Amino acid sequence: MLWSPLTNPGIVILAPLHPDIGIARDSPDGRHVIGDSDVVLDGVDPNQAVSCVILDRNTPDRLDATDRIWRASNGLPVPVDRRITPDRRRRLRHKIQAADGHSNGATLREIAIIIFGEARVAEEPWKTSSQRGRVIGLVKSSSELIAGDYVHLLRKRRRS
Repeated sequence: MLWSPLTNPGIVILAPLHPDIGIARDSPDGRHVIGDSDVVLDGVDPNQAVSCVILDRNTPDRLDATDRIWRASNGLPVPVDRRITPDRRRRLRHKIQAADGHSNGATLREIAIIIFGEARVAEEPWKTSSQRGRVIGLVKSSSELIAGDYVHLLRKRRRS
């Protein structure tokens, strides 16, 4: 999926293209190159120096993305995209499992067994179980993701 650079701050906007960055695809926003980082190219010559647009409301995300694309184009190890922490990634996986189970008619208890395991769900009475409350929250927040809240995953969490 190609995202607009205004929506996804993990996209680096470049002038000229480095020849070894990745696979090019055209879109209404310009030419995207898909590799270890996404870049948007507009009227570029692969033999020119590259400049990045990073000074906007997403500067911290764009700086990380610029570092990843620079490392990828110079054959260096590319660090993991830190916009989604391991804890958020695990919770997102649980939300997807909850959404999938809910849309296929699974009960909250069945969803809990899939996510937390049968032994853990059986440890306490279901009606007052902490897992039941967590599954209700996962189903609710997965509905919000499906309704469009997922675009927030493209940005790092910021302290208020």
